[in-house]
Amino acid sequence: MSAEEFKQQGNDAFRQKNFKEAIEYFTKAIQASETPSHVLYSNRSACYTSLHEYIDALKDAEECVKINPTWAKGYNRVGAAEFGLGQYEESIKSYQKALELEPTNAMAKEGIQSAEDALANSNPGESMNAMFSKFTDPQLINKLKANPKTSAMMNDPALVEKVKKMQANPQSVAQDMMSDPRLMTIITTILDIDLSQPPNAGATSSNQENEDVKMEEEPKVEETSKPKAESKPTPASSKPSEPVSTEKEQADEFKAQANTLYKQKKFDEAIELYNKAWETYKDITYLNNRAAAEFEKKDYDTAIQTCLKAVDEGREMRANYTLVAKSFARIGNCYLKKDDLKQAIEYFEKSLTEHRTADTLNKLRTTEQELKKREADAYVDKEKAEEARLEGRDYFTKGDWPNAVKSYAEMIKRDPTDPRGYSNRAAALAKLMSFPDAIRDCDMAIKYDPTFVKAYIRKANAQLAMKDYKLCIDTLYEAKEVESKNGNNPTQLREIETLLQKALSLRFQPLEGETYEQSVARFQQDPEVVEIIQDPVMNTILQQAQGNPAALQEHMKNPAVYKKIMVLMAAGIIRTR
Repeated sequence: MSAEEFKQQGNDAFRQKNFKEAIEYFTKAIQASETPSHVLYSNRSACYTSLHEYIDALKDAEECVKINPTWAKGYNRVGAAEFGLGQYEESIKSYQKALELEPTNAMAKEGIQSAEDALANSNPGESMNAMFSKFTDPQLINKLKANPKTSAMMNDPALVEKVKKMQANPQSVAQDMMSDPRLMTIITTILDIDLSQPPNAGATSSNQENEDVKMEEEPKVEETSKPKAESKPTPASSKPSEPVSTEKEQADEFKAQANTLYKQKKFDEAIELYNKAWETYKDITYLNNRAAAEFEKKDYDTAIQTCLKAVDEGREMRANYTLVAKSFARIGNCYLKKDDLKQAIEYFEKSLTEHRTADTLNKLRTTEQELKKREADAYVDKEKAEEARLEGRDYFTKGDWPNAVKSYAEMIKRDPTDPRGYSNRAAALAKLMSFPDAIRDCDMAIKYDPTFVKAYIRKANAQLAMKDYKLCIDTLYEAKEVESKNGNNPTQLREIETLLQKALSLRFQPLEGETYEQSVARFQQDPEVVEIIQDPVMNTILQQAQGNPAALQEHMKNPAVYKKIMVLMAAGIIRTR
């Protein structure tokens, strides 16, 4: 196999998360490559990283950048491996190198942030000091009053006193939190923790329960409920304060209304509200949803442009990779509807690069298979197939077996249903001693024409050369049966019988220095011979033959009995005078 074929198998294994298998394929691809490939080392490094084998990952990543020092992704691989080894400062430098080569590289930006966070947390003393300083900040009360999340709460003098108490004695907070849950909100605000947002989700992925619309063959919209406003205490000396309405809450309200319209197939109205959501708060979920509505309107070009905008905006704001992956997948779906399979494949692959899902992987494989089938169908041309056959025959006659194989392969591509192409290529492959491939080609010829006796004979010859005597004998009996239905061509029948006798003779051939009795004793242990001897019907036939040899001739008119008798004769169990 070629390096490219090994690489493709490695990519498929990686997508299925079979990382060890992927490493084997990428290793074979590296060995088969005529020149060093930075991509192959990068791919294998990614596999090692996925297995947490960071030392090997770093070796491959360093080899990758050595081969191609201008490829930003290679430095991302180096940075990821160094991060896994706990070398955070080196990791930051590697990611910065990637950014120098590609300023818009989102992976490098996120890598730097992760490495800087890890570096900060790796020094517990500094981390604790930084945390303590936030609680002892003399401006803490004023900052909490100015923060939208806590401003209304801080109108309650009792809560203010609890915060001051917490500043003076942090240990008191545990008891107070049991009686006043608002303190949890206060603490998370001080520490800049957003409990509504999963770790590393990015600015655009908060409130994950408000998931975006899935664009499938029949897209489904998940219900989005209106986010509840925080409960706020009523100050003793003032009117009840109005709930704080954030931009995100307003945008999600537009989205919830749009989802309802989407389910009612009112796509224009839904699109208008998704636009309002996007204009209110920048979350590419709204753009993805808008693209789903445009898809349902069969406005595929507009949907593509919307998704491309989502990708660009998402890169800029460092959106969660899963959201970007959905944008790419939707573009792939649009191109599928436009019957542009190559573009669909390109964007499905981009989606999988961001985030792997079984649905996108299945669509990629199905589309690749369909494209391959279409390309093969478009290549079919019976006239050119005949030209290739004649060319192959000329090469074969001259003894140029490799070119004969190429010509017959071209014939097969031009007319995949013509059994002669497979049979002829099998003959040329046999000359090159490639017997397993010859047998596969003969099987294909028989598949397309079960009456093609020449294919059976060529298959038997290849099996004979591989010393698969039993399989060879079975193939020849099949050929004999087919020929009897075809009209008993004397030439082909003689060829079949000659090969059959040769195969039987070789199968039960005495070993060097072995006596006849020793050979027969050994042959009697052969599984097929044992099975025949233990067959009650054959036992009856053999007993009759002892008293009346002519009866054996009569029984041998039955093909099944004939085959078994021939095996016993070749094994020396039945002796002829």
